[in-house]
Amino acid sequence: MEGDRVAGRPVLSSLPVLLLLPLLMLRAAALHPDELFPHGESWGDQLLQEGDDESSAVVKLANPLHFYEARFSNLYVGTNGIISTQDFPRETQYVDYDFPTDFPAIAPFLADIDTSHGRGRVLYREDTSPAVLGLAARYVRAGFPRSARFTPTHAFLATWEQVGAYEEVKRGALPSGELNTFQAVLASDGSDSYALFLYPANGLQFLGTRPKESYNVQLQLPARVGFCRGEADDLKSEGPYFSLTSTEQSVKNLYQLSNLGIPGVWAFHIGSTSPLDNVRPAAVGDLSAAHSSVPLGRSFSHATALESDYNEDNLDYYDVNEEEAEYLPGEPEEALNGHSSIDVSFQSKVDTKPLEESSTLDPHTKEGTSLGEVGGPDLKGQVEPWDERETRSPAPPEVDRDSLAPSWETPPPYPENGSIQPYPDGGPVPSEMDVPPAHPEEEIVLRSYPASGHTTPLSRGTYEVGLEDNIGSNTEVFTYNAANKETCEHNHRQCSRHAFCTDYATGFCCHCQSKFYGNGKHCLPEGAPHRVNGKVSGHLHVGHTPVHFTDVDLHAYIVGNDGRAYTAISHIPQPAAQALLPLTPIGGLFGWLFALEKPGSENGFSLAGAAFTHDMEVTFYPGEETVRITQTAEGLDPENYLSIKTNIQGQVPYVSANFTAHISPYKELYHYSDSTVTSTSSRDYSLTFGAINQTWSYRIHQNITYQVCRHAPRHPSFPTTQQLNVDRVFALYNDEERVLRFAVTNQIGPVKEDSDPTPGNPCYDGSHMCDTTARCHPGTGVDYTCECASGYQGDGRNCVDENECATGFHRCGPNSVCINLPGSYRCECRSGYEFADDRHTCIYVDECSENRCHPAATCYNTPGSFSCRCQPGYYGDGFQCIPDSTSSLTPCEQQQRHAQAQYAYPGARFHIPQCDEQGNFLPLQCHGSTGFCWCVDPDGHEVPGTQTPPGSTPPHCGPSPEPTQRPPTICERWRENLLEHYGGTPRDDQYVPQCDDLGHFIPLQCHGKSDFCWCVDKDGREVQGTRSQPGTTPACIPTVAPPMVRPTPRPDVTPPSVGTFLLYTQGQQIGYLPLNGTRLQKDAAKTLLSLHGSIIVGIDYDCRERMVYWTDVAGRTISRAGLELGAEPETIVNSGLISPEGLAIDHIRRTMYWTDSVLDKIESALLDGSERKVLFYTDLVNPRAIAVDPIRGNLYWTDWNREAPKIETSSLDGENRRILINTDIGLPNGLTFDPFSKLLCWADAGTKKLECTLPDGTGRRVIQNNLKYPFSIVSYADHFYHTDWRRDGVVSVNKHSGQFTDEYLPEQRSHLYGITAVYPYCPTGRK
Repeated sequence: MEGDRVAGRPVLSSLPVLLLLPLLMLRAAALHPDELFPHGESWGDQLLQEGDDESSAVVKLANPLHFYEARFSNLYVGTNGIISTQDFPRETQYVDYDFPTDFPAIAPFLADIDTSHGRGRVLYREDTSPAVLGLAARYVRAGFPRSARFTPTHAFLATWEQVGAYEEVKRGALPSGELNTFQAVLASDGSDSYALFLYPANGLQFLGTRPKESYNVQLQLPARVGFCRGEADDLKSEGPYFSLTSTEQSVKNLYQLSNLGIPGVWAFHIGSTSPLDNVRPAAVGDLSAAHSSVPLGRSFSHATALESDYNEDNLDYYDVNEEEAEYLPGEPEEALNGHSSIDVSFQSKVDTKPLEESSTLDPHTKEGTSLGEVGGPDLKGQVEPWDERETRSPAPPEVDRDSLAPSWETPPPYPENGSIQPYPDGGPVPSEMDVPPAHPEEEIVLRSYPASGHTTPLSRGTYEVGLEDNIGSNTEVFTYNAANKETCEHNHRQCSRHAFCTDYATGFCCHCQSKFYGNGKHCLPEGAPHRVNGKVSGHLHVGHTPVHFTDVDLHAYIVGNDGRAYTAISHIPQPAAQALLPLTPIGGLFGWLFALEKPGSENGFSLAGAAFTHDMEVTFYPGEETVRITQTAEGLDPENYLSIKTNIQGQVPYVSANFTAHISPYKELYHYSDSTVTSTSSRDYSLTFGAINQTWSYRIHQNITYQVCRHAPRHPSFPTTQQLNVDRVFALYNDEERVLRFAVTNQIGPVKEDSDPTPGNPCYDGSHMCDTTARCHPGTGVDYTCECASGYQGDGRNCVDENECATGFHRCGPNSVCINLPGSYRCECRSGYEFADDRHTCIYVDECSENRCHPAATCYNTPGSFSCRCQPGYYGDGFQCIPDSTSSLTPCEQQQRHAQAQYAYPGARFHIPQCDEQGNFLPLQCHGSTGFCWCVDPDGHEVPGTQTPPGSTPPHCGPSPEPTQRPPTICERWRENLLEHYGGTPRDDQYVPQCDDLGHFIPLQCHGKSDFCWCVDKDGREVQGTRSQPGTTPACIPTVAPPMVRPTPRPDVTPPSVGTFLLYTQGQQIGYLPLNGTRLQKDAAKTLLSLHGSIIVGIDYDCRERMVYWTDVAGRTISRAGLELGAEPETIVNSGLISPEGLAIDHIRRTMYWTDSVLDKIESALLDGSERKVLFYTDLVNPRAIAVDPIRGNLYWTDWNREAPKIETSSLDGENRRILINTDIGLPNGLTFDPFSKLLCWADAGTKKLECTLPDGTGRRVIQNNLKYPFSIVSYADHFYHTDWRRDGVVSVNKHSGQFTDEYLPEQRSHLYGITAVYPYCPTGRK
């Protein structure tokens, strides 16, 4: 509490949760089938038609229901354990796929259920009876104590009673006897909606179903339980969803666990008139109480708890002695994959002291609510038993709500706390603490900071709130303040370039990426050696002699993978250096900072990073001399060296020359609190010289302070005390070198009284054989593996520096120089440039913005310099301009004359304008000294964007010249002669040479419109052995003939070219995935380019200049980069874009085409971004994918307009636009044109199909009809390769069989977007 009052942040007591725990402990038995909500046709239930894939008629609700942020008046109930706000698609489109669905869904048990032949029934109704509403209210209040006044006005019930799984029963065999019963109840008060899922004991006898399409494979998919808002109308999110199960074990535990205290009952807040980013589960039930399988103190979540293997014998639902219950996100994969799935965290500390407050703060009314109003439900006697259904009175009985809860007795009211004063609007506020304004509870999602290295990307539908442990007398405080918070959007550059930024409720925090460690603002590679540079100053009394020194050098070298730290301080005066020999803590700081970490422990750098203050006070005995040492860390320099200043003041005992100091290994305890580390210890040391051996001691108090990010929760398992074990302590002073040296070996870990005689893993004690620049990965027992640290390469036992500058794997921008460093690199700007805010991009130093020129002059900024030129009618040097009274000269001649006059001055670099015979400015102007050239308008003003640097081709200025007619090539002359011979139009069986746009022979030649083809060399001569048979196409390599003798290829296979690879986009990265034939070489995959802050979507490749092009929806740009070493990214379109997505390159016409899904446009431009024009801006809703056929001159694109999706085509200049496909199409995300097969193919995330058609829309056929969620697709050889959002990977599909052949899942799990294939030469195809 004190820490929060100092920080001035509001707190909110969680006492209501503590008050409810005694109530929850009373209920331990699983839900009995009779305790389901009352159901049956006598209660007005409608009966769903029996069958395998049935859907109810629309249920028009008397009162609308809130689901997420929207209101719905219609509901549908499906056979397959699901409720929706819209009618269901075919079950093949959602039953066997990963959750979430593409449509709004409330799924208590989503599986392939079949009620045919009387195998169970599905019942549903809307209900307003007091019995049902009262029961629902009690469940909700129990699960959401802050909604203790929730009073529903209507409910919707759906019951699946003894339903069976779909089965293919063989003749003579009986169907399975495994039947399930479960129930979903939706309750609403007009403002908020809650869902209750009920699973009675023995009600889940089957846990999943087998897919129909692969029924004989013996593969069972677990049922999915959760909620989904449906797909969002943009590519950045699938829409929020909440998933509760993922494995059979998690499904099995549905009836054994609970999130509100009654096994088998689950409650969720699913909709509200207030903002609700995602479903919020109840957080009162005790999922963590299965102590036999999960020890106390571990993290829990709905997902992780459900994954545990419980049974009736080991389930101890409530433990009165348990002091802590935590709900924390489990399954890091959930956080990594970019989905909006949420695990809701809740932490509470149970204090045995008497409770002093009895009010909760209702989030909507802001009124205090006595917990005496919150009761627990007991349903016995209110549910129609299965064996007596239809025998009761059809009228629902009136039930006294208080009689429903004999086992949930209302606790006696607690005395009202007199210190609580009301808000002006009537809400109470504790006088001892600040309470934030009431915030709708459904907006709050409590998260735990994940383990180091796991990213937690925010996505739409997820609102993250930090949770802190800060215990006062008997309360846990929950801090929340969203006002004026700083966010990653504006502050992510404060993070290390090896970190990611995460937004929390009160601000942002930085977290180091995988394979790096630190505090997020400073990150260093794991396993790599580290270096420290600094200065040391001191004012000492050595004995009684004063000694002073200022800014002497300190250098330290730390071997990160075994904890060795070497420190050297040079040029300290000899008396002081000799006296400082026993003070190994000077170098010991670096031992603690970079200590070898044992499991569950963290060294200093992991907490404090590179900005902290280390204060030491050392008292020597017996003389009681005292010295104070302050070491201040000031961050990392450009080479990742830690910078530190050390100041030493006080008195130290005199140590005679030639004496050496000896210090035995020791242990120190470090105590951790909020932003502070303290340690107090005593240490003996001996001074020896010959036979003399003196023993002394000192006592040391250490205090380390640093900044912590208070917005993210501290990992609850981090120990408050750690033990630093220091071995092999050395202190040496060399009088000749005048260097004082310290060396220590350090390990940090849990507190242990005695050393464990059991040998530990070599990774934890530093006895491994890994290189000093490698990470040690512990295995079982004493096994381990070595991996070179980031920035190094090798086998782990021998690592060498990886030259990022030479390989091109760096982020230095244009106009910068990459300088290689050990394990890293740095960027420096060329002369005349300076770094932008990202510290990677170099920008012009614009002196013109400083207004140095005369007001009557024009300033021209050039790289590294600038110039001023007086405007027409003035003369001077540009810094001083005087009106010119001469009128007989043209403006060009005036400027020319004055410039020539100034040019006589030594060192002058003024531009002398060039004029034509009439005295007009020549359109092309070049600077005689610098070599820069540019175009000017008739007034002599520079045309923006036309300047070219020295040595390059000057720009073309003025009207376009008539093209120079080059002489026809051999191919063109031959073609012209044959066409003349054929009378201008050849028959289908007559051969005409095919030439490219430069007049060269296309390597692949074919006989008319037949399928007889062959390869030719550069002179058009046929390459022997390449002539093909109908149905196959030979692989032809330009100018290089294949071997004369080779195996005859299979008639259905076209041998792929050598050196082909795939490029895919993933967030801010472009990934490289090589192909071995058509197989994915997954072990050779790597990141080709990383662009911080980008979301790269579309990607394509120019085979002519070996350039890759991409769209960036975050930066709203289109950029390119060469594939050669050292190539720099170049932005070519940076205006007039909002959401550029699809991108296609025409390598023949040197043109690119792109879609913008927000502007609803399709545009084109030359590959340098010039001659930009809009092709289409009407009749487009959500244009996404785009593909080009450069041979035939056609353009294709998709529009995933949900009301009318379509695929369209036109010529490359925008003529002859027409719809190609608009039937049986859903969400056409990916589109590709195969130049060899002449097929247009698309991947549809709505129909889940991969389909192809001829360019005119005929010959449509399905290749694969069981895709997951494809986004982009490319064709190569006999395979398709597509990115998939469900799998977060690249999936390959055989063109002929439609079979999935391979899959690549990048190590970083997040959505993949665009994909393209890079050939070693330009694919020619054929007309």
